Amino acid sequence: MVTKVISTVNIEERKNLDIRPGDLVRVWQKIEEDKGKFRLQAFEGIVMSHKHGREAGGTFAVRKVVGGIGVERIFPLYSPMIDEIELVRRSKVRRSKLYFIRRKAAKEIRHQMRRILDTKDPNEVITTDVVKKGTKVGEKEEVKTEAK
Repeated sequence: MVTKVISTVNIEERKNLDIRPGDLVRVWQKIEEDKGKFRLQAFEGIVMSHKHGREAGGTFAVRKVVGGIGVERIFPLYSPMIDEIELVRRSKVRRSKLYFIRRKAAKEIRHQMRRILDTKDPNEVITTDVVKKGTKVGEKEEVKTEAK
């Protein structure tokens, strides 16, 4: 019997990999720098969704926060550009898709900004880059804090 190797990925290993939403994973991806030269880059974050099961077109979305900005990447499960997928931590969640984390993270940042504003001098006028509902993109808002 002749076996053909179509992909360099160990398909059985990836099939048995149990990635669920809520897991913290580290995905080691091959990045091509020069012609034929590759390096490994890690992308560590929370698995937000897992789509299409363990079939050939299966994907999973990973989200992380870098410098206060949320970054999401969608990885094909059987991509040959993925060298390794490490499970860092497992969490129990009650949803299959964790898209609500996007709004929750933005809400937490707004609350942190409010706390910073409350600790400043009450007569000081501060310009912030926080975008609230109803403001245009790039528009700055002047906030005058009041003493409590």
